[in-house]
Amino acid sequence: MSQAESIISTGSEDELRAAMTDRLVADGWIGRPEVEAAFRAVPRHLFVPDGTPLETAYGVDQSVVTKVGAGGASMSTVSAPWLQARMIEQAGIAAGMRVLEIGSGGYNAALVAEITGEKGLVVTVDIDRDVTARASAGLRAGGYDERVVVVTADAEYGVGEYADYDAILVTVGAWDIAPAWLEQLTPGGVIVMPLRMNTFTRSLAFRRAEECWASTSAQLCGFVEMQGVGARVERRLALHDPAGGQVTLLFDETELNDPTLLEGALESGAVRAWSGLTIPDQVDFADLHLWLAGFLPGFCRVEAGQGTPMAAEGVCKTWFPFGGVLGDSFCVMELRETGVRGAEYEFGARGYGPHAAEAAEALVAQIKDWDRHGRAIPGDAFAYWPAGTTITALDSAPTGMFHKAHGTATITWPSAG
Repeated sequence: MSQAESIISTGSEDELRAAMTDRLVADGWIGRPEVEAAFRAVPRHLFVPDGTPLETAYGVDQSVVTKVGAGGASMSTVSAPWLQARMIEQAGIAAGMRVLEIGSGGYNAALVAEITGEKGLVVTVDIDRDVTARASAGLRAGGYDERVVVVTADAEYGVGEYADYDAILVTVGAWDIAPAWLEQLTPGGVIVMPLRMNTFTRSLAFRRAEECWASTSAQLCGFVEMQGVGARVERRLALHDPAGGQVTLLFDETELNDPTLLEGALESGAVRAWSGLTIPDQVDFADLHLWLAGFLPGFCRVEAGQGTPMAAEGVCKTWFPFGGVLGDSFCVMELRETGVRGAEYEFGARGYGPHAAEAAEALVAQIKDWDRHGRAIPGDAFAYWPAGTTITALDSAPTGMFHKAHGTATITWPSAG
């Protein structure tokens, strides 16, 4: 008896699927009855690797790795149900739609097929034959193989054979928007995609608005990065620490004029600066990272290797080891406990190099600017301007720009209160 047959014979997957869907509805990830019906119908366990516990297959917050690369990195996953529900809601998938999914897993395509129905069309494309083979097997096992077209190809070029699409769902991390995707949308179509902007990713729903594509919603997320023509690899700059080990600066969109200026930056100790701005424990401040990515000079990620004082002090053990480069010096953000009852932290920075104090103060100044502009951005603050269009922004509001190969992504922040 196969794993799928054993699961079906017990009926336990039905209860877990119902419980998963109940929670997605209760938590607000699902808001429309047709989306709820799809999650109640599609057997997610058919799309994850054999041996995956049912509790994992139907865990609301559980993504499941389906392929691992030679270096141990995830090459393909079935995304967490909450995120799949959120992106389907962002796209407004409805009956009769023609939908292109970029990045195959099978499960998401089956969900979309449930919603679009017999009069709709779902096409899913992936560059990896192992991934499309697994997706096809799951779709066949679930009875969706005649409702979903599976294509093995580099998704940079879309799938023009079945265009135009009412919606495109990109389920792989993308650094840019391929022109073919926008060209293959209907005039009123929507593209929902996890767009990377100088390290940080948001699932953005874009619709055509005059010269640009304007966002209607945004969701913090993370995805396996795209392969093929659209792939983008971070650049690394290793700095030797005299105390032992090395610190690595990782750059996405930042270009340094002369990286050799930083060679001796770690020869002296850190210089700290504090902002006086605090945040309670467990309160999200992810939009600060987007602000820094758009406005902090020389923005980068920072990795502290074993044996470095920075690693020993735990600066880069958290999920916010980000900083910037100013000529021959660099800075990295950090937090410290204030001692206030109930756990509260103060934002600060540490600088390294001949101008360490100036570097740390530059980061603190940006934190203060972020605070003045309300700390959070609305879902309609993002835009994408294809190459050749004129970028217009409000003079009274700060706009972060992220220059891509095929256009420019912008984030326009609220005016300071």
